[in-house]
Amino acid sequence: MNHTLPQITLRPMEPEDLDMLYRIENDSELWATGLTTVPYSRYLLHDYIARSTGDIYTDKQVRLMIADECRQVVGMVDLTNFDPKHMRAEIGIVVIGDRRRQGYALSAIDQLLRYARQTLHLHQVYAVVDSSNEAAVELFRKLKFESSSTLCEWLYDGSTYRDALLFQCML
Repeated sequence: MNHTLPQITLRPMEPEDLDMLYRIENDSELWATGLTTVPYSRYLLHDYIARSTGDIYTDKQVRLMIADECRQVVGMVDLTNFDPKHMRAEIGIVVIGDRRRQGYALSAIDQLLRYARQTLHLHQVYAVVDSSNEAAVELFRKLKFESSSTLCEWLYDGSTYRDALLFQCML
């Protein structure tokens, strides 16, 4: 990786991450690219943090907070839809608005890929990306993900269906 990328730490969720999680999960602009269509309460998110084991086999997912060099949370990255039979998982990432386009996502996914390969022994990770999200498409291409197919009219934002690209990375 490029040595000019920001130094980040991926760490498990902590109770003090509740406000950040609340901010991200309830950002309706992000809903079009995910499965969320309703806001989450603080109670529900607090319960989610408390119940998360951090074990991909138990939870079928791993969510990690992205902290910058000053230990400030700038986003989160996760592996979801874990399939233990086929050793694959879907990757998702959110970097908060004012910290985007500064290399945090590139650093975070690079670290997550090493973790997925060396610790979890996954065979592959994949991402479903809105084809009009130029920054995300560029990010996954930089990380050597291959765009294996176009999912036509895959994402719906409430008024328009948009195509998505399926990106895969063999580990």
